[in-house]
Amino acid sequence: MLMNEKIKVSEVELTGINGEPLGIMPTSEALALAKKLKVDLVCTSLMSSPPPCKLIGAGDAKREKQQAKAAERGMKVKEIRLTPQIEEHDFETKLRQAEKTLKSGNAVLFVIRIKGKEGAAAKELLERLITDLKEAGTKMSGIQLSGKQASVQLHPR
Repeated sequence: MLMNEKIKVSEVELTGINGEPLGIMPTSEALALAKKLKVDLVCTSLMSSPPPCKLIGAGDAKREKQQAKAAERGMKVKEIRLTPQIEEHDFETKLRQAEKTLKSGNAVLFVIRIKGKEGAAAKELLERLITDLKEAGTKMSGIQLSGKQASVQLHPR
């Protein structure tokens, strides 16, 4: 996304602040108009000739660029490890950590290491986490018990 003086083409197809078409005009004229209105001139695509550009309020272009970058990046999965015999305070800390991750738009994968006959306790702990986090996220699949670990993945609502 090119902005203001970085647009090097001779003429642009301009769209106003409220989305109204202003027609094709020289880039220098479009820049002068943007400065006069105290807004940014942003080129949306260089694939056509003349390239479409629009006037966007100062700061809005930067915000739009950051949102596009975040959407492009996609969702990350944060792994949180626990043990079946977790203390209450530690449980609450992990719960807050997971809630914060889910609210930021990323997924959480809970993994519990199992030794011996701890499978039932691990499953109970995961079910408790799922019910406590139902406001912030939803589980993608059921609880997986495999050999030495139990896991469940939650995605943001």
